[in-house]
Amino acid sequence: MIVGLGNPGKKYKDTKHNVGFMTVNKIAYSNSAKLIEGNGEYYYAEGKLLQNDFLLMIPTTFMNNSGIAVKELYDKYDFNLNDMMVVCDDINLPTGKIRLRSKGSDGGHNGLSSIIYQMQTNDFPRIRIGIGREFNKGQQADYVLSKFDSEDLDLIESAIDAASNICGHFIMGGIKEARDFYSKEYRMQKSNLPNNKEIN
Repeated sequence: MIVGLGNPGKKYKDTKHNVGFMTVNKIAYSNSAKLIEGNGEYYYAEGKLLQNDFLLMIPTTFMNNSGIAVKELYDKYDFNLNDMMVVCDDINLPTGKIRLRSKGSDGGHNGLSSIIYQMQTNDFPRIRIGIGREFNKGQQADYVLSKFDSEDLDLIESAIDAASNICGHFIMGGIKEARDFYSKEYRMQKSNLPNNKEIN
């Protein structure tokens, strides 16, 4: 399962806080999977990638309550949390930089914090997409809810493409294949985001 974090509604479409939504929408479009309203606080899509079934989900709660939607879907499908990849933004990474981890703390991200609280564990994979932190003290909320500057769009689009590819390999072979693909394609070879991705 791939979970993209963000805020619902046209007001927040394509804002920095919504790169998780953008990634899930990219995966859905690439695999002809349509996100539909679920029986809970989320939209979801079922699909197949090279004979591998997958599930996509975006919460319809606001970011701070993302865990409610994850818990609802967990109760419905009873999946292993190691089979859930969460995609979110990260102000602590430069714009366009990607970090893949198999588990960890919320790192100050309210969406991850909500999931950890609801599921009572931080043991699930996540991809963080850097959005930078070019804001003054007290202006973080306005910054993450703003749209990307034109000079950052290419970086973000490339990062979303990369995150989508990593998620594809996660669907096909779990975190090991996702990490192997990331290491091979984004650490050992030149890419359109040179020296701009990191795996831990």
